[in-house]
Parts: sequence; structure tokens; C-alpha cells
Amino acid sequence: MNNSKARITAIGSYVPKKRLTNFDLEKMVETNYGWIVQRTGITERRIANEDEFTSDISYKAVKDMMERYDKTLDDVDMIIVCTLTPDFKTPSVASCVQEKLGIRNTGAMDLNVACAGFTYGLHVANGLITSGLNKKILVIGAETLSKVTDYTDRSTCILFEDGGGAVLVEYDEQNPSFISANLGSEGEGGKNLYCTNLSTRMNGNDLAGNGNIVQNGREVYKWAVKTVPKGMKSVLEKALIDIKEVAWFVPHSANLKMINSICEKSDFSKEHTLYSLVEYGNTSSASIPLSLAKAVSEGKIKNGDKLLLYGFGGGLAHAGLLINWSL
Repeated sequence: MNNSKARITAIGSYVPKKRLTNFDLEKMVETNYGWIVQRTGITERRIANEDEFTSDISYKAVKDMMERYDKTLDDVDMIIVCTLTPDFKTPSVASCVQEKLGIRNTGAMDLNVACAGFTYGLHVANGLITSGLNKKILVIGAETLSKVTDYTDRSTCILFEDGGGAVLVEYDEQNPSFISANLGSEGEGGKNLYCTNLSTRMNGNDLAGNGNIVQNGREVYKWAVKTVPKGMKSVLEKALIDIKEVAWFVPHSANLKMINSICEKSDFSKEHTLYSLVEYGNTSSASIPLSLAKAVSEGKIKNGDKLLLYGFGGGLAHAGLLINWSL
């Protein structure tokens, strides 16, 4: 049974102005426009300026939210930033955002679950509010992946780029957003998608990349197409609803070929699947909020719609949420 007391009440987004198109990439690595579109569905991406970092993107996403909705933030009592590309090892991006927003009495923490980060962040926010520990939480998914991308590696530079999205989650016992969830991780697959930091070894094996993202795309694809449909089924079974009652499926925008395979295996309509990758590429923890914000702006998502969000990627971790949309 659903006992949530938390509701998503506002959403905003931001992407940097600089574009990196497939035609640009043709001049940088051995690739071509058609090959990239066929493999990924991506046509262009956004790139942060040299002096623009994840905290800047997070702040601008929140400012966009504030311009769209009549919300005050001075009583926010927790900020959760979901990212794998923080400005610093410390302070957290959340603390930097707190400073930029001038919120005085709030907790602040970063959550790193890579491409599943935003759904994990929402799950944590729901838990904190439903338990009574918090009343009003900012959940932000933001990345500057261009800063950890090797632009001589055509397998990754065509994918990963920058952007951010933010939502406000508030206490609401009468009209909660959160219905059911499914979370999991297969850490043994971490070697297939990683970015080194203090350690350059995993399970006794040396890692490549030198601080940039390294991905075994074929193995990640196989894992996602196997794992996500099972996770979607679990989310729906916990909610006791049929997949036909879901208005929109919002997966992590990894690549379009992967999303199409997941839809086929889960028997869900591609026409009712939302993604942000065509214009923005794979933005990891930012991809789901960017998809949501885009769909809201286009008038696709209506109040009362049931949405199935599913984040998956580095870890290899995944998290699915069934939510009721009511802004």
C-alpha cells in the first residue's frame, strides 16, 4: 500500500548554450552523423563553459523552476544534488547551491548513483518527507560530463554531455506523488562503466581512462535491456496496476536503441516514452528531469498522469519509481 506523504510541486531545467553537433564530432574523431544517429539517436549535445560547473548548472535549473512556479525556497530544509561530476570533492555541490540560493536553515548532500541518481534522489526525498524528518526538499540532477569525457574516444564522446534539472518535493498527505519503487545494484558490473578517482584499480584489476569516463557499451546495453524491464514489472506489481495505466515511461536517456529495446521487452508504447537525448545527449543523472521538464513545457504530461521513471547505469545501479503527476 502507498503511504507516501510527499508530492512533486515544481520543476525546472537548464542546459548550457554551447552546442556540439554530430557534424562537429566528424571533425574530431573517426565517425559520421548517420552512424551516431543510428547507434544512439543523438543529434547534438550541450557543453558547459570552462568556468561553468555542476553547481552553476544546478543553480540555473532551480532559478528556471522559480520563474515557472510561484514557490518560495527560504523554507527548504534539505537540498539533494544527484551527480557524478561535483565541482569539488568537498564541499558538496548541494552546499554550493545552498550558498548560491542563500537558504540558511537547510541540510545539503550530494548523491552519486550516476545515471540512476535522480530516481534515487526522489526516492530518498520521499522517504525523508514521509518519515517526518523533512518538509520541503530540492532534488537536483545535474552533470558536467564534458569535463570527464575523452574527446579522442569515439565510443564515449558521442554520448556524454551537460545539463541539469530540478524539482521541489513537499509534504502533502492528501495528494502524494509517490506510489511504488524498485531499486537494485549489480556491483560486479561496475567494471563496465566507470570513472577513476583516488583508486585506479577495481577488484585487483588496473583501470584505464585517467579520470575520464570508460564504458563497455555492449555489456551495459545487455545489462540494461535485461534488468530494466524486470524492474518495471516489479514497480507495477507493487502498485497493483497494469502497464496500460501508465501514461508515460521516462527512462534514463542512455541511447535510443537501448530505450527501444526496453520498450519492446516490456510491451510499452514507444510513442508514450519520453527522452531528452536527441538534443542533449546522455546527461546521466540530469536526463530524466530534462525529459520531464521538456514534456511539461510541450504540454504532454497532464495532472493525474501516472509516470514510470527508471534510472539505470554506473554501479551498475538502477531505480524505478511510479509517480502520480500533480503540479
